[in-house]
Amino acid sequence: MKRPPPSEDGAGRGGGDGAKKGKGRWGGGRRRNEQRLGSGGGALSLAAFANAKSRNTGYNPALIKKQKEFYKNAKLISKYKRSKKQQNQSNNPPPLLIPKEGGDDAKDTSKLHSKKKKRTAPSLNEEYEKKCAEDEKAKKEREAILQAKREERERSEARRKDLREKMFKKTRSGQPVMKYRIQHLLETALESSNK
Repeated sequence: MKRPPPSEDGAGRGGGDGAKKGKGRWGGGRRRNEQRLGSGGGALSLAAFANAKSRNTGYNPALIKKQKEFYKNAKLISKYKRSKKQQNQSNNPPPLLIPKEGGDDAKDTSKLHSKKKKRTAPSLNEEYEKKCAEDEKAKKEREAILQAKREERERSEARRKDLREKMFKKTRSGQPVMKYRIQHLLETALESSNK
């Protein structure tokens, strides 16, 4: 039996009114699309076609990558310039202005300058030696701690290996040897009672 074609007045299928047809879940989807893409005429205009999917969200991965690279390079260049400047300053210390007058001030400034230089060189060496000694001491302590941990680990591994061998021992007929298992149970019970 054939179905009758749906009637124009909406009295066909289900008896519902035809006004709801095509609205979808959120309603009015077709109208919104037509409005977005241009007039509902068939084809799209060139501007509507170009703007159909492109929305300016401000997210452009290529541009972001380029900016990151630019800032990274700028940072490296500024670091390089700073280190060059420090190198030049350390190689060429700024000259001290010593007054030409033959007064006591000229002698005092030159003496102070020489004293400072004499003080700084040995004090820097002493600080360097102290730091080296401290580093060496800390290194020896770390090595001693690591060595103690390594020895403890080896001892515990040897104990576990010995215990495993005893636990897995079998008789000629393939039965486990109970002597070691009972001994182990007794030892654990004594340890727990002591604690």
